[in-house]
Amino acid sequence: MSNRAAVMTQLEEIVVEDRPEPEPGPHEAVVRVEAVGVCGSDTAYYKVGRIGDYVVDGPIILGHEVAGQVVKVGPDVTNVAVGDRVAVEPGTPCRNCRECMAGRYHLCPDLVFLATPPYDGALIEKMTIDARNLYPIPDEMTYEEGALLEPLSVGIWGCKRAGLEAGDDVLVTGAGPVGLLAAAAARALGAGSVTVTDPAEFRLELARGMGFRTERSDSPGGDGFDVLLECSGAPGVLGQAMARLRPAGRAAMIGMSKEQAIGLPLSQLNVNELTLSLVNRYNHTWPLAIELVASGRIDVAPLVTHHFPLSKSADALTLASRVTDSVKAVIHPQI
Repeated sequence: MSNRAAVMTQLEEIVVEDRPEPEPGPHEAVVRVEAVGVCGSDTAYYKVGRIGDYVVDGPIILGHEVAGQVVKVGPDVTNVAVGDRVAVEPGTPCRNCRECMAGRYHLCPDLVFLATPPYDGALIEKMTIDARNLYPIPDEMTYEEGALLEPLSVGIWGCKRAGLEAGDDVLVTGAGPVGLLAAAAARALGAGSVTVTDPAEFRLELARGMGFRTERSDSPGGDGFDVLLECSGAPGVLGQAMARLRPAGRAAMIGMSKEQAIGLPLSQLNVNELTLSLVNRYNHTWPLAIELVASGRIDVAPLVTHHFPLSKSADALTLASRVTDSVKAVIHPQI
């Protein structure tokens, strides 16, 4: 039996290789990978070889937005069974450290996260993972939707970090996949209004199609907001957008900043006692994400604009730089 993997062997090079047939150990399961969403972090590793302190120093398999079907289970697995269709939470904590015991498992210093050096990711036909990272999805949910539960979880966690309350007016800066899903999460969690900004008209059209108010980021309006979800990571955006928050407003910085140091106009922001929270992935979000998608309260399907077989993984990783009207690429390792 084959187990093909798309391996990044060096910068901007993907080679399809055959890997050993996986066998699960205690608490582990083998998942046949059906859909892998391409994230901006995958593209950064492919093109640049690093994100902050995480540096690619050898061959690596990318991809962490993943869904598939359980084909084997190891001893002591009780939450999933062979045949289950599952979404995969890509971070495996130690479960024993101070942060894990406090419920902050996403801050575990020994977290093993798919496709984060030195750990391989999900662009492979079959992978082994801790079964406690697996969440069964309903039959009517597609594998593509299951894979997008990961970026949706980022949006949900951003809303929680911002202390979103019912009726809040929300500003989302950046209409990429995470920004659009953060906007969808805010609406589903009770926001009074959601406004999305971006410089790209194609993405604003998509946001409008999803029912959100929109603004061009180079021509902002004058409205005030209770909550800011900053998803662009673009220079200067955080400070400019926080200046639009009302007194006691809350901001969550979701997008990975392209600046090492960020300047904020504190003399203007202090008087309104604004709160800024940083966002590191997510915590206990998968059950809610599944319910929001399964119930129809959030529709993630419109974000998937392109599909690729495993052999075309390099094309998927460079899609955004080549096709301006693209949003989310999904790779199908079984094809």
